[in-house]
Amino acid sequence: MSEGSADFDPGCRRCERLASFLDEVRGRHPQYHCRPVPPFGGPRQRLLVVGLAPGLHGANRTGRPFTGDHAGILLYRTLHVHGFASRAESIAADDALELHDCRITNAVKCLPPANKPLPAEVRQCNDYLVAELAEVPEGGVVVALGAIAHAAVLRAVGLKPAQARFAHGAVHELPRGRILLDSYHCSRYNTQTRRLTADMFDGIFARARHLLAG
Repeated sequence: MSEGSADFDPGCRRCERLASFLDEVRGRHPQYHCRPVPPFGGPRQRLLVVGLAPGLHGANRTGRPFTGDHAGILLYRTLHVHGFASRAESIAADDALELHDCRITNAVKCLPPANKPLPAEVRQCNDYLVAELAEVPEGGVVVALGAIAHAAVLRAVGLKPAQARFAHGAVHELPRGRILLDSYHCSRYNTQTRRLTADMFDGIFARARHLLAG
C-alpha cells in the first residue's frame, strides 16, 4: 500500500481531537506506533472485516489491526479456523502471519479516547472506507464488528440506516452484488459478559465462508 493512497493516509491529522490524543499517548509510550493504523491484507480480497478503531495497547501499539490486544485473540483464531489466516495468533506487525482472501480494517484509523470515536470522527474517516469497499469484488462479504462499523459501512456505500438495521448475524445486500454480515464486536467486554461467545463468533465466519462459496 502506497503512502497517501486513497484508502489510507499514514500522516492523516484531520481530526484535531484524535491527533492531539495520539500526540499525548506518544509522549507516554514513545515506542508505540501512535499513528493512523493501516489496513492489514491486500486490496480486492473477497472478505473485508471492519472493526471500530485501534485499541490503546493493541493496534495503536503494534501498528496492525487487532494485534496485541484481547479482541485480536478471538478474531485471528477464528479467521485461522476458517482458512482466512495462516496462523491462529497475531503478535506483531512483522510476524509471519498472512491473510488469505481477507483484509482487516477499522471504521476509524486512529486511537480514540476511551475507545469511543465521536460521530464526526467516524464521518471524517469514512472516505478511506469508501475506497476500501470499492475494491471488494462482486460476491464479496463485508463483516461489520459492531453497530458503529455497520453504520460506517452503510454510509460508505450510500445506504440509509433504516435500509439495513444492525443485529448479530443479520445479512444485508450491498450495492454491486456484495453482502454485509453483522457481528457483535469481539471486545473483551462482549466476550467476558458472554454477549458474544466463541461459538457465536465462529458461526459468523462459517456463514461468511458459506456466502463466499455462493
